[in-house]
Amino acid sequence: MNTFTTVLSFLVAFFTLATAAPLQLRDVWAPPVLYPHAGTVWTIGSRHNITWNTTNPPQQITNSNGFVILRNDTAFVGSDLDHPLVSNFSILAGRVEMTVPNVEPGSGYQIILFGDSGNVSPYFTISA
Repeated sequence: MNTFTTVLSFLVAFFTLATAAPLQLRDVWAPPVLYPHAGTVWTIGSRHNITWNTTNPPQQITNSNGFVILRNDTAFVGSDLDHPLVSNFSILAGRVEMTVPNVEPGSGYQIILFGDSGNVSPYFTISA
């Protein structure tokens, strides 16, 4: 009975401490993409700045290293998570320059900005 009481006391003390520990706020930050915006038209081979709003970031960002991929209506296009269009930039920079890849022209494109979290631009057009 003495061993049982010791183990039970240990478990009660452990769970009391565990539930008393303060919860940390999550630092997920998904800055909104400002450009490209709806109505934007990019030409294949041209260079553009992708911009996003950097106001009010959390004090600690888990991953400040950003990358960008291109998506059309149904899938990643010309890039994927392992082969982004642009990578290794600070998510706090607010912009990154890229060259528009050689993809099928169309109006259902979006930029996805990754870093601490992901955020998607409105649909825009890529022309030949």
